[in-house]
Amino acid sequence: MTGRLLGQDKQYPTRGTRRPVTLKGRGKSIQPILTLHHARANNLKDLTIAFPLERFIAITGVSGSGKSSLIRECLLPAVQAALAKRSARKPAGLTHVTGAESLKMVHAVDQSPIGRTLRSTPATYVGFFDLIRDLYAQTPEARLRGYSAGRFSFNSSQGRCTVCEGAGTLKLEMNFLPPALVVCESCRGLRFNSETLDIEYRGKTIAQVMDLSVAEAIVFFEAIPRIRRPLVALQDTGLDYIKLGQTSPTLSGGEAQRMKLVTHLLTGLGDTVDGKVAALRKNLFLLEEPTIGLHLSDVRRLVEVLQRLVDAGHTVIVIEHNLDLIAEADWVIDMGPEGGDEGGKLMGQGSPEKIAELEKSHTAQFLKEVLGAKNKLVPRT
Repeated sequence: MTGRLLGQDKQYPTRGTRRPVTLKGRGKSIQPILTLHHARANNLKDLTIAFPLERFIAITGVSGSGKSSLIRECLLPAVQAALAKRSARKPAGLTHVTGAESLKMVHAVDQSPIGRTLRSTPATYVGFFDLIRDLYAQTPEARLRGYSAGRFSFNSSQGRCTVCEGAGTLKLEMNFLPPALVVCESCRGLRFNSETLDIEYRGKTIAQVMDLSVAEAIVFFEAIPRIRRPLVALQDTGLDYIKLGQTSPTLSGGEAQRMKLVTHLLTGLGDTVDGKVAALRKNLFLLEEPTIGLHLSDVRRLVEVLQRLVDAGHTVIVIEHNLDLIAEADWVIDMGPEGGDEGGKLMGQGSPEKIAELEKSHTAQFLKEVLGAKNKLVPRT
């Protein structure tokens, strides 16, 4: 797969066309815009920048050019303040935003851990573990014994292993060394007591189901759409190898970020209307370098997930260095020209093709190669 992706001629955008962006109104067609005023954090030079809403936006520039300061320290708190006090007047000269009236919420999807305890898993974080527990509680054997859905939880004293308390492991204190985790000898790492493991659904105990990978679980729960839907969303972001019961602390930062993205994807998309996905709420999503650690094929899958959010009416802003992702964006905001005191300036904004034409931009040099002669450019509409 690596060889095929490296060797093939690429076409950007892979969808065929970019979404049109019009910052200045022409007749009755006016692009909704979120404008950030007086961005001054760290090395930013009192910038005022327009962000087209309902579009896929990439923030580019060398390290230290002011990308994180612009998004995390200026745009995020300014939008949060605007959403909290929609009617309040913005003090002149301070960092603030205008045009946030159509936004319902802002989400900063970072790479911080999704859970710090061993009882936190992808199934519990995304939210479909409750549905799985309900299935086991509805089996004839469970109903005969009077077992409720709560018994099939790691947190239930009735159903979990009493020795490890549902963790599956025990902490072994070591003299002069950090504590070590060892598999619980009582439940052999299965986390539940023997009575709970007597209950089976389609020939599997709940411990065996939690040991399934996402790809395996999609097949197992094929007839149950409410469980299959979040599993497919995990697969779409390249997390099909993750096990349902894998402990959250073992997930990498990139995996945790994509897990958060899945939860937003599930709540941010509505039903399909006339062949298009209808948004439940128009939100603003902010991500910082989500491609870290991803294979070329995973980057493509991530881009498609982000595009689905934008198709549903949301706005996605990504701080990124990966050229494949940048080349897929509808709009690019390039910071620079250098890092530190020599940065913090707006080098230019526009389509990737327009950014590639900038003379003093480091991004332009490399973006021009990606959008080069081998690429059959599709004109903007």
